[in-house]
Amino acid sequence: MALAVVAVLPASAQSHYVPHISWGVRGGVTMAKQDISPSVPQGWKLGSTGAVQIRYAEERHVGILAELGWVQRGWKEDFEESQLQYSRTLTFINLPILTHISFGGKRFKAIINLGPEFSYMISESKSANFDYNNLESVTDWPERQRHTEQLAMEVKNKFDYGITAGVGCEYYLSPRRSITLEARYYFGLGNIFPSSKADTFSASRSTSIEISVGYNFRLQ
Repeated sequence: MALAVVAVLPASAQSHYVPHISWGVRGGVTMAKQDISPSVPQGWKLGSTGAVQIRYAEERHVGILAELGWVQRGWKEDFEESQLQYSRTLTFINLPILTHISFGGKRFKAIINLGPEFSYMISESKSANFDYNNLESVTDWPERQRHTEQLAMEVKNKFDYGITAGVGCEYYLSPRRSITLEARYYFGLGNIFPSSKADTFSASRSTSIEISVGYNFRLQ
């Protein structure tokens, strides 16, 4: 009986999951719009994103992923058939704190990341081929009625917060090294412009899609 217990103990110890701590980096592209109400015709604004990350997995399939990086959001106005162009780039330092879920084999895993994200705008830039401060001088302005206050309006709220959800895959090059491919969607809950009843816009929330590639190294 004693020999049986001794034989079972090593097998039990081997099946116990050892918590993992990993660090990594990721980088990619963003496609952003601004959820403005009343609505403004828009197209996707391209930008970049990148971050350093640390991941802690207490369980085999569930862990916590925290990142510190930057992301470019904003929007691009859609003038339909006109040759007019206007876009605004908003660059944020961001901190996502996400629940990390993974499942699959030793080499290849599917991943899901979900949780809150906090960000602070550190810079903004406008690009246009017309004088948006003097629209009366624009000869080929579209006849269709549209809001124009957002063209020159300054950002009031630089702090933003929202929900991030991502899906992707992770391939292990070795037991300690892996690469990831992930698509994320961010839905902002804060407004960049004033949003009281007396203001022009009742909502001006950031939304974006991110496609990124990452590299991770397991510390333990």
